[in-house]
Amino acid sequence: MSETSGATDSALFDSVIKEYRPDLRPYEELYKHCHANGELSTQEKETAALITERLKKLSSDLDVRTSIGGHGQIAILKNGSGPTILLRADIDALPVQEKTGLDYASKKTMLDTDGLTKPVMHACGHDFHITSLLGAAETLIAARSKWSGTIIFLFQPAEERGCGASAMVDDGLYAKDKHACPIPDVVLGQHVFPLKAGQTATRAGSIMSAADSFKITIYGSGGHGSMPHKTIDPVVIASHIVVRLQTIVSREVPPDETAVVTVGALQAGSTENVIADEAVIKINIRSVSTEWRKRILDSVKRIIKAECLAGRSPKDALIEPTSSFPLTVNDEKVVGKINKSFSAYFGDAHDPDAKNVLGSEDFSLLASSIDRPYCFWFFGGHDVEYYDGMVKKGEEHSIPVNHSPFFAPALQPTLTVGVDAMVVAALTYVGKKE
Repeated sequence: MSETSGATDSALFDSVIKEYRPDLRPYEELYKHCHANGELSTQEKETAALITERLKKLSSDLDVRTSIGGHGQIAILKNGSGPTILLRADIDALPVQEKTGLDYASKKTMLDTDGLTKPVMHACGHDFHITSLLGAAETLIAARSKWSGTIIFLFQPAEERGCGASAMVDDGLYAKDKHACPIPDVVLGQHVFPLKAGQTATRAGSIMSAADSFKITIYGSGGHGSMPHKTIDPVVIASHIVVRLQTIVSREVPPDETAVVTVGALQAGSTENVIADEAVIKINIRSVSTEWRKRILDSVKRIIKAECLAGRSPKDALIEPTSSFPLTVNDEKVVGKINKSFSAYFGDAHDPDAKNVLGSEDFSLLASSIDRPYCFWFFGGHDVEYYDGMVKKGEEHSIPVNHSPFFAPALQPTLTVGVDAMVVAALTYVGKKE
């Protein structure tokens, strides 16, 4: 007699994947298509339609619900009693000009929401996330005799802008009178990362940073460059702010606390002999703890206010949030189970105590909004020989990372590992024990 309590031994994982994982060659072609035809955040219409079409072809038993928070969708697979789990993939691409030289490289452009035409590239690996989750769905549908419970396959838009997860939740993802997604017991997600292909990695606790971005407008009083005494120069004020912001990490944050404050843009004026009326600063802040996230943000606002006062700015600076990503803090118990399963299946290729990274994700909102635990993990994408060769030459810093125009993960074994990781994670919770 069997019972459903999840599984953490490799026997079930091996048997399910060996017997039920489909031929992935069609998924390789699907990946190439997705890579060449990415769409920008909030505009993933064709990508979402393709996913919907694929899901409906997989099984009539999938309950597919679309147009959630924009182009988000879920596919619910009920298979008897047992836990309810949610598996998530993000689907948007970036405004990056691809330079990989791949024969399936993106040549696409799109009119973005700011009215500008931009190049489009899957420079963050979301094309792998789409195909991996679809491949895992086909595997788990075929292997229904091996597990019991409910699996939700969720495809999320607009991760790159940090608004897709919240848009789905705010649009009633879990509301009974709207999209009525079953409340999961656990939420699981993954991301391709610049590790060696074949590797997986996760950790308990903080694994990805919070990220807060702002556009700050500094006001002055413009005039002729030859008469600065009759002006209030916002460029000088902004420059003092830029320099003073550097002291937050160096002089306020403890040395053993990780934080980054980056000024990515300082914009003012258009010619050399005119003092502008305004200057604009764009900043990005990364933090890995709730306490220091708040304290750093408070310090940023304090410095801006003080420097504007010191520079005689005629009015307070305008501080506009442009994006905000939450901390990603993996649940210790969930990570314990996932680590046991991944170590059993992937062996030494799995790192159970990876370093946290300063990249950011909005994945956690799908769980924290309903007070559920979650685990997020990474899987490697770089060809092993290439990666080892770069390290041997002392050029590890030149290996392309996410968001690079040269980011070109090896098609295999990256795709296979992405599929297998999702299947193993799902079976950890819904797999049958004999």
